Amino acid sequence: MSTRTATRSALLDLLASGELRSAYQPIVALADLEVIGYEALVRGPAGSGLERPDQLFGAAAVANLATDLDEACREAAVTGALDAGFNPASTLFVNVEASTLDEDRRFQPEAEEAVLDGRLRVMVELTERALTARPRELFELVRWLRRRGFGIALDDVGIDDGSLALMPLIAPDVIKLDMSLTRRRPDADLARVVHAVQAEAERTGAAVVAEGIETDEHLQRAIALGARFGQGWLFGRPGPLPGHLGAPATRAPISGRRLEPSAPSPFTVVAAERSTIVGDKPLLLSFSRQLEARAVGLDREVVVLATFQDQRFFTELSAQRYRELAQRAVLVGAFGVGMSASPVPGVRGVSIQESEALRGEWNVIVMSPHFSAAFVGKDLGDDGPDDSRRFEFAITHDRDLVIEAARTLLLRTARST
Repeated sequence: MSTRTATRSALLDLLASGELRSAYQPIVALADLEVIGYEALVRGPAGSGLERPDQLFGAAAVANLATDLDEACREAAVTGALDAGFNPASTLFVNVEASTLDEDRRFQPEAEEAVLDGRLRVMVELTERALTARPRELFELVRWLRRRGFGIALDDVGIDDGSLALMPLIAPDVIKLDMSLTRRRPDADLARVVHAVQAEAERTGAAVVAEGIETDEHLQRAIALGARFGQGWLFGRPGPLPGHLGAPATRAPISGRRLEPSAPSPFTVVAAERSTIVGDKPLLLSFSRQLEARAVGLDREVVVLATFQDQRFFTELSAQRYRELAQRAVLVGAFGVGMSASPVPGVRGVSIQESEALRGEWNVIVMSPHFSAAFVGKDLGDDGPDDSRRFEFAITHDRDLVIEAARTLLLRTARST
Protein backbone atom coordinates (compact mmCIF):
# COMPACT_ATOMS: atom_id res chain seq x y z
CA MET A 1 0.00 0.00 0.00
CA SER A 2 1.39 3.43 -0.97
CA THR A 3 1.94 6.15 1.64
CA ARG A 4 -0.79 8.24 0.04
CA THR A 5 -3.27 5.36 0.10
CA ALA A 6 -2.42 4.57 3.72
CA THR A 7 -2.82 8.21 4.73
CA ARG A 8 -6.18 8.44 3.01
CA SER A 9 -7.36 5.22 4.63
CA ALA A 10 -6.31 6.40 8.12
CA LEU A 11 -8.05 9.74 7.66
CA LEU A 12 -11.22 8.16 6.32
CA ASP A 13 -11.29 5.84 9.34
CA LEU A 14 -10.89 8.82 11.66
CA LEU A 15 -13.68 10.79 9.97
CA ALA A 16 -15.99 7.77 10.14
CA SER A 17 -15.18 6.96 13.77
CA GLY A 18 -16.28 10.31 15.18
CA GLU A 19 -13.02 10.61 17.16
CA LEU A 20 -12.31 14.05 15.76
CA ARG A 21 -12.76 16.53 18.59
CA SER A 22 -12.46 20.22 19.35
CA ALA A 23 -10.29 21.95 21.92
CA TYR A 24 -11.44 25.42 22.88
CA GLN A 25 -9.13 28.38 23.53
CA PRO A 26 -10.49 31.43 25.38
CA ILE A 27 -10.69 34.88 23.81
CA VAL A 28 -10.68 37.73 26.32
CA ALA A 29 -11.48 41.42 26.47
CA LEU A 30 -8.11 43.10 27.00
CA ALA A 31 -9.61 45.85 29.18
CA ASP A 32 -10.48 43.46 32.04
CA LEU A 33 -9.43 39.97 30.78
CA GLU A 34 -13.03 38.72 30.89
CA VAL A 35 -13.58 35.69 28.65
CA ILE A 36 -15.95 36.72 25.83
CA GLY A 37 -15.78 33.55 23.75
CA TYR A 38 -13.78 30.54 22.60
CA GLU A 39 -12.11 29.49 19.38
CA ALA A 40 -12.64 25.84 18.42
CA LEU A 41 -9.40 24.13 17.38
CA VAL A 42 -9.46 20.65 15.89
CA ARG A 43 -7.66 17.67 17.48
CA GLY A 44 -7.33 14.06 16.40
CA PRO A 45 -6.94 11.03 18.70
CA ALA A 46 -4.44 11.75 21.49
CA GLY A 47 -1.02 10.25 20.88
CA SER A 48 -1.74 9.42 17.23
CA GLY A 49 -0.03 10.70 14.11
CA LEU A 50 -3.15 12.72 13.37
CA GLU A 51 -3.53 14.51 16.70
CA ARG A 52 -2.26 17.98 15.77
CA PRO A 53 -4.00 20.30 13.27
CA ASP A 54 -0.92 20.47 11.02
CA GLN A 55 -0.84 16.66 10.86
CA LEU A 56 -4.56 16.47 10.11
CA PHE A 57 -4.62 19.08 7.38
CA GLY A 58 -1.35 17.87 5.90
CA ALA A 59 -2.83 14.39 5.62
CA ALA A 60 -6.05 15.81 4.15
CA ALA A 61 -4.11 17.66 1.46
CA VAL A 62 -2.23 14.49 0.52
CA ALA A 63 -5.42 12.40 0.52
CA ASN A 64 -7.57 15.01 -1.28
CA LEU A 65 -9.96 15.12 1.69
CA ALA A 66 -9.67 18.78 2.72
CA THR A 67 -13.38 19.44 2.18
CA ASP A 68 -14.42 16.36 4.19
CA LEU A 69 -12.05 17.27 7.05
CA ASP A 70 -13.16 20.88 7.18
CA GLU A 71 -16.81 19.81 7.29
CA ALA A 72 -16.05 17.38 10.13
CA CYS A 73 -14.18 20.12 12.02
CA ARG A 74 -17.16 22.46 11.82
CA GLU A 75 -19.48 19.72 13.04
CA ALA A 76 -17.17 18.83 15.96
CA ALA A 77 -16.87 22.48 16.98
CA VAL A 78 -20.62 23.11 17.03
CA THR A 79 -21.61 19.75 18.54
CA GLY A 80 -19.04 20.11 21.31
CA ALA A 81 -20.26 23.59 22.17
CA LEU A 82 -23.94 22.61 22.22
CA ASP A 83 -23.23 19.51 24.32
CA ALA A 84 -21.34 21.68 26.84
CA GLY A 85 -24.23 24.10 27.20
CA PHE A 86 -22.40 26.97 25.52
CA ASN A 87 -23.85 30.27 26.75
CA PRO A 88 -25.56 32.04 23.82
CA ALA A 89 -24.16 35.35 25.05
CA SER A 90 -20.61 34.07 24.46
CA THR A 91 -19.18 33.75 20.96
CA LEU A 92 -17.94 30.54 19.36
CA PHE A 93 -15.18 31.18 16.81
CA VAL A 94 -15.05 28.49 14.11
CA ASN A 95 -12.31 28.27 11.48
CA VAL A 96 -13.38 27.77 7.88
CA GLU A 97 -11.39 27.35 4.70
CA ALA A 98 -13.45 29.33 2.19
CA SER A 99 -12.40 27.04 -0.67
CA THR A 100 -14.16 24.05 0.99
CA LEU A 101 -17.56 25.68 1.36
CA ASP A 102 -19.59 25.12 -1.78
CA GLU A 103 -23.33 25.72 -1.98
CA ASP A 104 -24.19 22.19 -0.80
CA ARG A 105 -21.65 21.86 2.04
CA ARG A 106 -21.55 24.88 4.27
CA PHE A 107 -22.77 24.38 7.85
CA GLN A 108 -24.75 21.41 9.06
CA PRO A 109 -28.47 22.09 9.64
CA GLU A 110 -28.06 21.76 13.42
CA ALA A 111 -25.59 24.66 13.45
CA GLU A 112 -27.76 26.84 11.23
CA GLU A 113 -30.82 26.18 13.38
CA ALA A 114 -28.89 26.90 16.60
CA VAL A 115 -27.71 30.26 15.22
CA LEU A 116 -31.07 31.22 13.77
CA ASP A 117 -32.98 30.47 17.00
CA GLY A 118 -30.39 32.18 19.23
CA ARG A 119 -29.00 29.10 21.00
CA LEU A 120 -25.52 29.67 19.61
CA ARG A 121 -23.54 32.74 18.59
CA VAL A 122 -21.02 31.77 15.89
CA MET A 123 -18.21 33.85 14.40
CA VAL A 124 -16.87 32.25 11.21
CA GLU A 125 -13.14 32.80 10.78
CA LEU A 126 -12.16 32.86 7.11
CA THR A 127 -8.74 31.25 6.98
CA GLU A 128 -8.30 30.99 3.21
CA ARG A 129 -4.74 32.09 2.43
CA ALA A 130 -5.42 33.09 -1.19
CA LEU A 131 -8.58 35.16 -0.82
CA THR A 132 -8.09 36.94 -4.13
CA ALA A 133 -8.01 33.64 -6.04
CA ARG A 134 -11.75 33.08 -5.44
CA PRO A 135 -13.29 36.53 -4.87
CA ARG A 136 -16.79 35.75 -6.11
CA GLU A 137 -17.05 32.53 -4.09
CA LEU A 138 -15.77 34.32 -0.99
CA PHE A 139 -18.25 37.17 -1.41
CA GLU A 140 -21.17 34.77 -1.96
CA LEU A 141 -20.16 32.77 1.11
CA VAL A 142 -20.06 35.88 3.29
CA ARG A 143 -23.51 36.95 2.07
CA TRP A 144 -24.89 33.45 2.72
CA LEU A 145 -23.50 33.39 6.27
CA ARG A 146 -24.69 36.90 7.10
CA ARG A 147 -28.25 36.14 6.00
CA ARG A 148 -28.29 33.27 8.51
CA GLY A 149 -26.99 35.25 11.46
CA PHE A 150 -23.33 34.21 11.51
CA GLY A 151 -20.61 36.74 12.24
CA ILE A 152 -17.56 37.12 9.99
CA ALA A 153 -13.96 37.27 11.16
CA LEU A 154 -10.96 37.74 8.89
CA ASP A 155 -8.09 35.64 10.24
CA ASP A 156 -4.29 36.01 10.11
CA VAL A 157 -4.39 39.62 8.90
CA GLY A 158 -0.88 40.90 8.34
CA ILE A 159 0.48 37.88 6.48
CA ASP A 160 -1.07 38.39 3.05
CA ASP A 161 -1.80 41.64 1.24
CA GLY A 162 -5.02 40.09 -0.06
CA SER A 163 -6.56 40.21 3.40
CA LEU A 164 -6.04 43.96 3.63
CA ALA A 165 -7.27 44.51 0.09
CA LEU A 166 -10.51 42.57 0.50
CA MET A 167 -11.36 43.76 4.03
CA PRO A 168 -13.65 46.57 2.86
CA LEU A 169 -15.50 44.33 0.40
CA ILE A 170 -16.39 41.64 2.95
CA ALA A 171 -16.71 44.07 5.90
CA PRO A 172 -15.70 41.65 8.69
CA ASP A 173 -17.14 42.00 12.17
CA VAL A 174 -13.80 40.94 13.65
CA ILE A 175 -10.26 41.43 12.34
CA LYS A 176 -7.74 38.98 13.81
CA LEU A 177 -4.13 40.16 13.77
CA ASP A 178 -1.60 37.45 13.06
CA MET A 179 0.58 36.61 16.06
CA SER A 180 3.69 37.85 14.26
CA LEU A 181 2.51 41.43 14.69
CA THR A 182 2.71 41.27 18.48
CA ARG A 183 6.16 39.69 18.41
CA ARG A 184 8.30 41.31 15.74
CA ARG A 185 10.21 44.54 15.92
CA PRO A 186 8.25 47.61 14.82
CA ASP A 187 8.91 48.60 11.22
CA ALA A 188 7.24 50.34 8.30
CA ASP A 189 5.45 47.16 7.18
CA LEU A 190 3.91 46.61 10.62
CA ALA A 191 2.78 50.24 10.72
CA ARG A 192 1.23 49.88 7.25
CA VAL A 193 -0.84 46.88 8.38
CA VAL A 194 -1.93 48.51 11.63
CA HIS A 195 -2.96 51.75 9.90
CA ALA A 196 -5.04 49.76 7.39
CA VAL A 197 -6.74 47.71 10.11
CA GLN A 198 -7.47 50.74 12.27
CA ALA A 199 -8.95 52.62 9.31
CA GLU A 200 -11.34 49.73 8.66
CA ALA A 201 -12.21 49.32 12.34
CA GLU A 202 -12.93 53.04 12.71
CA ARG A 203 -15.13 53.09 9.61
CA THR A 204 -17.18 49.96 10.33
CA GLY A 205 -16.92 49.32 14.06
CA ALA A 206 -15.11 46.02 13.55
CA ALA A 207 -13.36 44.64 16.64
CA VAL A 208 -9.64 43.83 16.50
CA VAL A 209 -8.34 40.61 18.08
CA ALA A 210 -4.62 39.98 18.65
CA GLU A 211 -3.51 36.34 18.46
CA GLY A 212 -0.61 34.54 20.10
CA ILE A 213 -0.36 36.56 23.32
CA GLU A 214 1.93 34.61 25.65
CA THR A 215 3.65 37.26 27.79
CA ASP A 216 2.86 40.58 29.43
CA GLU A 217 5.04 42.20 26.77
CA HIS A 218 2.88 40.67 24.04
CA LEU A 219 -0.21 41.93 25.88
CA GLN A 220 1.08 45.50 26.00
CA ARG A 221 2.00 45.38 22.32
CA ALA A 222 -1.46 44.07 21.41
CA ILE A 223 -3.10 46.95 23.25
CA ALA A 224 -0.75 49.41 21.53
CA LEU A 225 -1.73 47.94 18.15
CA GLY A 226 -5.35 48.79 18.86
CA ALA A 227 -6.61 45.32 19.77
CA ARG A 228 -9.78 45.17 21.83
CA PHE A 229 -9.69 41.41 22.35
CA GLY A 230 -6.90 38.86 22.56
CA GLN A 231 -6.10 35.18 22.77
CA GLY A 232 -3.02 33.15 23.59
CA TRP A 233 -1.41 31.01 26.25
CA LEU A 234 -1.29 33.97 28.65
CA PHE A 235 -5.07 33.61 29.00
CA GLY A 236 -5.43 29.87 28.54
CA ARG A 237 -4.37 26.96 26.37
CA PRO A 238 -6.78 24.99 24.18
CA GLY A 239 -8.77 22.44 26.17
CA PRO A 240 -12.29 21.36 27.15
CA LEU A 241 -14.94 23.98 27.68
CA PRO A 242 -15.55 24.85 31.34
CA GLY A 243 -18.54 23.30 33.06
CA HIS A 244 -20.31 26.61 33.45
CA LEU A 245 -20.14 29.49 30.97
CA GLY A 246 -21.49 32.75 32.30
CA ALA A 247 -22.72 35.60 30.14
CA PRO A 248 -19.88 38.06 29.42
CA ALA A 249 -20.40 41.78 29.89
CA THR A 250 -18.71 42.43 26.53
CA ARG A 251 -19.47 40.63 23.29
CA ALA A 252 -17.71 40.36 19.95
CA PRO A 253 -19.80 42.32 17.44
CA ILE A 254 -22.02 40.56 14.90
CA SER A 255 -23.35 43.38 12.77
CA GLY A 256 -25.75 41.51 10.51
CA ARG A 257 -24.54 43.89 7.81
CA ARG A 258 -25.89 42.89 4.39
CA LEU A 259 -23.57 43.14 1.40
CA GLU A 260 -26.15 43.26 -1.39
CA PRO A 261 -25.58 46.36 -3.58
CA SER A 262 -28.50 48.78 -3.84
CA ALA A 263 -28.26 48.86 -7.65
CA PRO A 264 -26.94 46.44 -10.30
CA SER A 265 -23.91 48.29 -11.69
CA PRO A 266 -21.29 50.88 -10.69
CA PHE A 267 -22.91 53.73 -12.61
CA THR A 268 -26.39 53.07 -11.22
CA VAL A 269 -25.01 52.83 -7.67
CA VAL A 270 -23.15 56.14 -7.86
CA ALA A 271 -25.68 58.04 -9.99
CA ALA A 272 -28.39 57.32 -7.41
CA GLU A 273 -26.37 59.27 -4.82
CA ARG A 274 -24.36 61.83 -6.80
CA SER A 275 -25.07 64.39 -9.52
CA THR A 276 -23.84 63.45 -12.98
CA ILE A 277 -22.48 65.59 -15.81
CA VAL A 278 -21.75 65.02 -19.49
CA GLY A 279 -18.34 64.88 -21.16
CA ASP A 280 -16.76 63.52 -24.33
CA LYS A 281 -14.47 60.53 -24.60
CA PRO A 282 -11.11 62.41 -24.65
CA LEU A 283 -12.00 64.18 -21.39
CA LEU A 284 -13.14 61.00 -19.70
CA LEU A 285 -10.08 59.14 -20.97
CA SER A 286 -7.89 61.61 -19.10
CA PHE A 287 -9.88 61.01 -15.91
CA SER A 288 -9.72 57.23 -16.15
CA ARG A 289 -6.00 57.16 -16.97
CA GLN A 290 -5.19 59.46 -14.08
CA LEU A 291 -7.05 57.12 -11.74
CA GLU A 292 -5.20 54.11 -13.13
CA ALA A 293 -1.89 55.95 -12.66
CA ARG A 294 -2.90 56.75 -9.08
CA ALA A 295 -3.44 53.03 -8.48
CA VAL A 296 0.08 52.19 -9.66
CA GLY A 297 1.50 54.51 -7.00
CA LEU A 298 -0.43 52.92 -4.12
CA ASP A 299 0.77 50.15 -1.81
CA ARG A 300 0.24 46.59 -3.02
CA GLU A 301 -3.02 45.99 -1.14
CA VAL A 302 -5.04 47.68 -3.90
CA VAL A 303 -8.02 46.45 -5.94
CA VAL A 304 -8.66 47.79 -9.46
CA LEU A 305 -11.88 46.93 -11.33
CA ALA A 306 -12.61 48.42 -14.75
CA THR A 307 -15.26 48.01 -17.46
CA PHE A 308 -14.41 48.57 -21.13
CA GLN A 309 -17.81 48.03 -22.77
CA ASP A 310 -16.20 45.79 -25.37
CA GLN A 311 -12.95 43.81 -25.76
CA ARG A 312 -11.92 46.07 -28.67
CA PHE A 313 -11.64 49.03 -26.30
CA PHE A 314 -9.03 47.12 -24.31
CA THR A 315 -6.33 48.43 -26.63
CA GLU A 316 -2.59 47.79 -26.66
CA LEU A 317 -2.17 50.95 -24.58
CA SER A 318 -4.74 49.59 -22.12
CA ALA A 319 -2.86 46.30 -22.02
CA GLN A 320 0.37 48.10 -21.13
CA ARG A 321 -1.28 50.02 -18.29
CA TYR A 322 -3.07 46.98 -16.88
CA ARG A 323 0.02 44.80 -17.13
CA GLU A 324 1.74 47.32 -14.87
CA LEU A 325 -1.26 47.43 -12.53
CA ALA A 326 -1.28 43.64 -12.24
CA GLN A 327 2.30 43.71 -11.05
CA ARG A 328 1.30 45.99 -8.18
CA ALA A 329 -2.31 45.23 -7.21
CA VAL A 330 -3.61 42.07 -5.53
CA LEU A 331 -6.76 42.00 -7.67
CA VAL A 332 -7.29 43.53 -11.10
CA GLY A 333 -10.45 42.87 -13.09
CA ALA A 334 -11.36 43.89 -16.66
CA PHE A 335 -14.97 43.53 -17.86
CA GLY A 336 -16.38 43.78 -21.38
CA VAL A 337 -18.24 41.97 -24.15
CA GLY A 338 -15.92 39.28 -25.49
CA MET A 339 -13.24 39.96 -22.85
CA SER A 340 -10.83 37.03 -22.59
CA ALA A 341 -10.30 35.33 -19.23
CA SER A 342 -6.78 36.78 -19.03
CA PRO A 343 -6.42 39.77 -21.35
CA VAL A 344 -2.90 40.28 -19.95
CA PRO A 345 -1.04 38.21 -17.33
CA GLY A 346 -2.36 38.86 -13.84
CA VAL A 347 -5.62 40.51 -14.95
CA ARG A 348 -8.88 38.62 -14.37
CA GLY A 349 -10.99 39.13 -17.48
CA VAL A 350 -14.78 38.79 -17.38
CA SER A 351 -16.93 38.62 -20.50
CA ILE A 352 -20.36 40.25 -20.18
CA GLN A 353 -23.48 39.92 -22.30
CA GLU A 354 -24.44 42.39 -25.04
CA SER A 355 -27.82 42.77 -23.36
CA GLU A 356 -26.43 43.75 -19.94
CA ALA A 357 -26.77 47.34 -18.77
CA LEU A 358 -23.09 47.14 -17.85
CA ARG A 359 -22.37 46.92 -21.59
CA GLY A 360 -23.10 50.65 -21.84
CA GLU A 361 -20.87 51.67 -18.91
CA TRP A 362 -17.28 52.84 -18.64
CA ASN A 363 -16.06 52.46 -15.05
CA VAL A 364 -12.75 52.52 -13.21
CA ILE A 365 -12.77 51.66 -9.48
CA VAL A 366 -9.67 51.85 -7.30
CA MET A 367 -9.63 50.82 -3.64
CA SER A 368 -6.89 50.50 -1.05
CA PRO A 369 -6.92 50.82 2.75
CA HIS A 370 -6.37 54.59 2.56
CA PHE A 371 -7.66 55.53 -0.89
CA SER A 372 -10.89 54.95 -2.75
CA ALA A 373 -12.26 56.43 -5.94
CA ALA A 374 -14.73 55.49 -8.64
CA PHE A 375 -15.06 57.01 -12.09
CA VAL A 376 -18.39 55.85 -13.57
CA GLY A 377 -19.80 56.66 -16.97
CA LYS A 378 -22.78 55.76 -19.14
CA ASP A 379 -22.60 55.85 -22.93
CA LEU A 380 -25.19 58.27 -24.37
CA GLY A 381 -25.23 56.37 -27.67
CA ASP A 382 -23.91 59.09 -29.99
CA ASP A 383 -23.20 58.30 -33.63
CA GLY A 384 -20.12 59.59 -35.38
CA PRO A 385 -16.38 59.41 -34.63
CA ASP A 386 -15.32 57.51 -31.54
CA ASP A 387 -13.63 60.57 -29.99
CA SER A 388 -16.87 62.55 -30.18
CA ARG A 389 -18.87 60.02 -28.15
CA ARG A 390 -20.39 61.52 -25.00
CA PHE A 391 -20.92 59.93 -21.61
CA GLU A 392 -22.94 60.86 -18.57
CA PHE A 393 -20.47 60.47 -15.71
CA ALA A 394 -19.57 61.08 -12.09
CA ILE A 395 -16.49 60.76 -9.90
CA THR A 396 -16.69 59.94 -6.21
CA HIS A 397 -14.22 59.39 -3.38
CA ASP A 398 -16.91 58.40 -0.89
CA ARG A 399 -15.53 55.14 0.47
CA ASP A 400 -18.86 53.45 1.20
CA LEU A 401 -20.15 54.32 -2.27
CA VAL A 402 -16.96 53.10 -3.95
CA ILE A 403 -17.14 49.81 -2.03
CA GLU A 404 -20.76 49.29 -3.03
CA ALA A 405 -19.92 49.97 -6.68
CA ALA A 406 -17.03 47.49 -6.49
CA ARG A 407 -19.30 44.78 -5.10
CA THR A 408 -21.52 44.93 -8.20
CA LEU A 409 -18.49 43.91 -10.27
CA LEU A 410 -17.14 41.39 -7.77
CA LEU A 411 -20.40 39.45 -8.14
CA ARG A 412 -19.71 39.14 -11.87
CA THR A 413 -16.19 37.77 -11.65
CA ALA A 414 -15.91 34.31 -13.11
CA ARG A 415 -16.03 31.35 -10.79
CA SER A 416 -12.61 29.78 -10.27
CA THR A 417 -12.05 26.33 -11.70
